Amino acid sequence: MTRILLADDHTILRDGIRALLSADADLDVVGEAGNGAEVLAMLETTPADVVLMDVQMPVMDGFATMPELRRRFPEVHVLVLTMLDHENYVARMLEAGALGYVLKNAAISEITYAIRTVASGSPFLCTEIGLNMLYKAVANSSGVGSASSDDGAAHAGADLTARELEVLKLIAEGLTNGEIADKLFTSKRTIETHRQNIIAKTQAKNTAALIKLAVSRGLIS
Repeated sequence: MTRILLADDHTILRDGIRALLSADADLDVVGEAGNGAEVLAMLETTPADVVLMDVQMPVMDGFATMPELRRRFPEVHVLVLTMLDHENYVARMLEAGALGYVLKNAAISEITYAIRTVASGSPFLCTEIGLNMLYKAVANSSGVGSASSDDGAAHAGADLTARELEVLKLIAEGLTNGEIADKLFTSKRTIETHRQNIIAKTQAKNTAALIKLAVSRGLIS
């Protein structure tokens, strides 16, 4: 039996994951936490083999939680379950001690396989992340995508999704995260995630840099 601690600040998501995992007799959800501080406190009294943890959480996020978790509970393995798909986030969490990384759009079969893999002490990357990193490694090794300093900003945003480009356009127009969420009929948290992905992919340091990118991509005049 693999004991799992769920860590995500969305109760409905934890409920959904718990329900899906209950179909597997060898997987047992022993506890739930809404942030990293709760994870650390719960592990003091609730033994677990795997912490299935989001990166974005209030109070104490995944980045802040990992070093303390590895120091105090080295026998517990961490599998990241998140919407953040950029390799910068993947690298940071793996370097901090996470053993696996899965996106929230993965099939439940892949998530359960990842849990069992990480529980055994083996690393795991979801298919989408692994393929993206492989494609970029191949492109870099072949010299594809090398850009001059003049078009570097445009190239840096070349892998933005259609939704991220839409969010970038609205950011450049001066809308707040809340206003963008209302306009796109989604949650403010989702827009914040898109914004973080855009910043990670473009390596933009501020809003002015994002506006410059939007102009270079022809999104605004």
